Parts: sequence; C-alpha cells; structure tokens
Amino acid sequence: MPAILHHDDPAFEDRLAALVAAKRAVETDVDGTVAAIIGDVRARGADAVIELTERFDRLRLTEDRLAFSEDEIDAEIAKVPEAERAALELAAERIRAYHQRQLPEDREWEDEVGVRLGWRWTPVDAAGLYVPGGLASYPSSVLMNAVPAQVAGVRRLVICAPTPDGAVNPLVLLAARLAGVDTVYRIGGAQAIAAMAYGAGPIAPVDKITGPGNAYVAAAKRQVFGQVGIDMIAGPSEVLVIADRDNDPDWLAADLMSQAEHDECAQAVLITDDRAFGQAVAGAVERLLQRLSRAEIAGASWRDFGAVITVRDLGQAAGIANRFAPEHLQLCTADPEALLAQIRHAGAVFLGAHTPEVIGDYVGGPNHVLPTAGSARFSSGLSVLDFMKRTTIARVSPRAMAAIGPAAETLAQSEGLEAHGLAVRCRLDAPERQP
Repeated sequence: MPAILHHDDPAFEDRLAALVAAKRAVETDVDGTVAAIIGDVRARGADAVIELTERFDRLRLTEDRLAFSEDEIDAEIAKVPEAERAALELAAERIRAYHQRQLPEDREWEDEVGVRLGWRWTPVDAAGLYVPGGLASYPSSVLMNAVPAQVAGVRRLVICAPTPDGAVNPLVLLAARLAGVDTVYRIGGAQAIAAMAYGAGPIAPVDKITGPGNAYVAAAKRQVFGQVGIDMIAGPSEVLVIADRDNDPDWLAADLMSQAEHDECAQAVLITDDRAFGQAVAGAVERLLQRLSRAEIAGASWRDFGAVITVRDLGQAAGIANRFAPEHLQLCTADPEALLAQIRHAGAVFLGAHTPEVIGDYVGGPNHVLPTAGSARFSSGLSVLDFMKRTTIARVSPRAMAAIGPAAETLAQSEGLEAHGLAVRCRLDAPERQP
C-alpha cells in the first residue's frame, strides 16, 4: 500500500516531512571502479574502450567499427515500421519548433557615461549525448537531447549508445538521424563518458555531455565535470498530481503508473481535497496493476514510494507541491491556471485533465530531461541554453574611463591589488592617447 496521509491526522506534518525527505535512489559505491575506468581510457584510448566493451557488453569491436557506418544506419532504419517512423518524425518536428523559441538574443547598448555593454551567445563546438542501452534505450530521449543541441548550432554532435550482445534499437538510430547527429558510437558505460570527455582513438573529445545512464554513467559524468560540461545527474522519475473530485480515477491511475513503471525507485503522488476521491484513485491503481505488463516494477514503486495525500484545500496542495519540487506536476483541477500561479518549484507542469505527463515525454514539445529529487528548487530542464554560453562585452571610451575609472582604482587599492589600480591610473593620466 502507498502512504495515506490526511491533513487532520496529528502526525500529518511529521509523515509529510519524512515523505518529502525520503531517499529513493539506491546508493551504489562505484566511484573507485569508475575512476579506474576513466584512468584506463585516458592512458590507453581506444584499446581500453574496445576491451571494456567486450567485457561489459560482450561485443568485440575494432577502431574502425566503434561507430556505425552510414550503410549500417540505413539498414537499421529500414526496419522501422511506418507508423513508428511517422510518430518519431512528428515528435522531432514539435520538439524542434518548441526549442527554436528558446534561442536567446544578443544585446548591446551604451550607458549614460558612454560605456558600451552587452553580451552575445555562442554554441559549444561539440556535444556528446549518452543513450542507455537495453530496456532503457529510448528514442524519445535521443530527440530530447540532440534536437536542442542542433537548434543551438552545435557544430558536431555524437552519440554513445551501447549495443549489448550486438542488439541495436533501430528507432534510436532513426532519432539520431532526424536530430542531425553526425556519428553514433556503439559503446556505453563509464568508458563511453571518458572517451567523449578525453578522446579515444577516432572518438574526438566534446565540450558537453548530456543524457541519462546507470550508476556508473552518473559517477563518470561527475568525475569528468570540469574537463567537460554536463547537464545534470538524474535520479528516479517522479510525478505529482493535484486533482479535485471532478476527474476520472482511472485516468489518474494511468498517469500515476506511467511514472511508477519506469523504476522501482520512481515516485507517484496524488494530492486531493476530497478523501473519497483519493480512495477511488487508489482503488483504480490497484485494478490497473492487475493487468500492467510492468506491474512488478510499478507495484514496487507504488508500494514503497507512492502516496495519496488529502488536504484542506488546493492552496495547501500547492504548498505541499512546492516542498516536493517534483520533476513532473499535473494540475487536474477546474481552474489549473489559478493553481499554477501558486507553484514555484516544478520541472514541468501539465495543465488540465486532458494533459497527461506522458504527452510531455513524447510529442508535447517541451523537454523531458528534467530535474529530479527536489532539484527543481534550483535548476531547470534541458534546453537550448544548455548547449550555449554567454560572453559579456564591454568597451570603455576615454570619457567613460574618466567617469568610472577612479572608483575602480579606489576599490583596487582597498583590496591591496596595486597593478589593478595602475591599469586604471595609466589611462586616467593619458586619456588622449586612446580613441
């Protein structure tokens, strides 16, 4: 059974605090192993990657077969059924259209003392996108990572996607082509992250690495950060649904289980202002679990981390949602826009009964790579800006130097930085030498 909390319970606050603070990710001490793998790849390059791929993925490669050839990609893409191809093309089109609106603008102006100021945005030169293999090989994640990078103007896009025992997901390769990826390498794990960060034989280093992965991939991303940029360290998926009684319990049960079926450590939470409705949704979940193909995973998630919370009113519901700062937040109420005004922390918000979170996973347009485990309090989902950087620009005229230079010199002297002060003073003393 999931946790059942009611606002009238004397222990409500304590139980809620424990639920919000609960650690769901399984701790796995892999840092030492990952550090050794990264060190091996840095020392031996492609030879290390090849040996590690044979050990972990049971796949023997050579340097010239680390990447899929164009003919191999063509052959795999030809296997994709037309309905799936059309669905993926629709998703790519909608994701691209949404992210194109995120492109930032350069700015430049002159202030009141004559200093010209501004900024400009430029993309990183190269990005590496990690795509998990096996059950977690999702073509939708390829689009969500690669399309924003392409829209940002990244010159070189590569993917590392492991193919254990040589098994290939044709949809992943189709998604890569739709997103403009240059090269797809059939390698994975910490060795793939190391190869993208430091280079390995034909694999040239990139500037930023994004994409989800297992504990080894997550640890590798942490350890190479600084050599390259990374997006985030994602935890188990989560959804929080705020709903009034004018909803279909079966719809909400499907919404809750759509996240629970991802992972036994995923979390699905319902908050409602109607106790009987909460019980109805819990009952609908139990019925749904009788026929889900991933019932074992979803059932464990619902049992260990799920919750049904009854509140006094929707205002209290919004306050609790802000404490969770969920990855996904569905507002299934009569006036979701009014409730949205009270939401400060959420990775993505879905308004109204006809907007399930699943639409955001595939064809909504916004990115589904989102902050988890409460990190929406201080971070955002993946966007075009993750593949760009801002450079500030300034130009000081002699007149402007006369206006602001003395203050800079004073501050430099107060900090005991003599050369800083001299760099200003020499210009103040001879402004006519410069245009």
